[in-house]
Amino acid sequence: MTRAAVLGSPIAHSLSPHLHRAAYEALGLYDWQYEAFECDEAGLPALLDGLGPGWAGLSLTMPLKRAVLPLLDTVSDLAVEVGGANTVILSEGGRHGENTDVYGIVQALTEAGVKPPHGATVLGGGATAASTLAALRELGLSRANLVVRDPARAGETAQVAERLGTALSVRTFDELESVLDVDLVVSTLPSGAADGFAGLLAGVPALFDVVYAPWPTRLASAVEAAGGTVVGGFPMLLHQAVRQVEMMTGRTDVPVEAMRAAGKAEIVRRAAPGS
Repeated sequence: MTRAAVLGSPIAHSLSPHLHRAAYEALGLYDWQYEAFECDEAGLPALLDGLGPGWAGLSLTMPLKRAVLPLLDTVSDLAVEVGGANTVILSEGGRHGENTDVYGIVQALTEAGVKPPHGATVLGGGATAASTLAALRELGLSRANLVVRDPARAGETAQVAERLGTALSVRTFDELESVLDVDLVVSTLPSGAADGFAGLLAGVPALFDVVYAPWPTRLASAVEAAGGTVVGGFPMLLHQAVRQVEMMTGRTDVPVEAMRAAGKAEIVRRAAPGS
């Protein structure tokens, strides 16, 4: 049995098991197993040390993406730049960290027909915002606005921008209206946190909202009603998982549509009354 898992805290909500297991089934990898383990920063070193030779890789969610870096033997250049790894590949050569969130964001935007933006504003300053800045760089954007509640807490993301070579303008939410003359707004805020800005943001040409449930968010509905292009968080989650499956299994024929169907089915199941 070859094993893989997603780690994080809280982890019960994770869609990763449904996505990865759907891939294994479609690929005929019946001797592969994918699990979910509750794990915080304090428990991560012991968990990694306890993994045996049958392990292929790990998916990491919050709060582990930054905490894992000093525990790895090698780290990809992109994960170093972004300051976080959401993927650990396990082999005889040790633990290798990768970041597939950036790939997931680029694929989600491209799939939805969002053209490379001339300007972008990112709401929130956490790990997903950092990955978003890297994705924008891959799309050709070397300048972006970052809107946060407290600029003093945006230091890590500002350092990411510096490593990426991205010129970053940091603003507070009181100044949001001044940075909306852009092609794309990305909200990395938790569910409900952007609701109060729905009216202000309704006229933006394109919105990427990383929330995937409940969907649509009030913000997404406002932008869509005004004729803008809206991309939700599920496509990003899907495509980062596709890349993880490729890295862990070595397969290039990863069944994107089977994974998409499994993820959407689970979201629908969870939204049903009584679930």
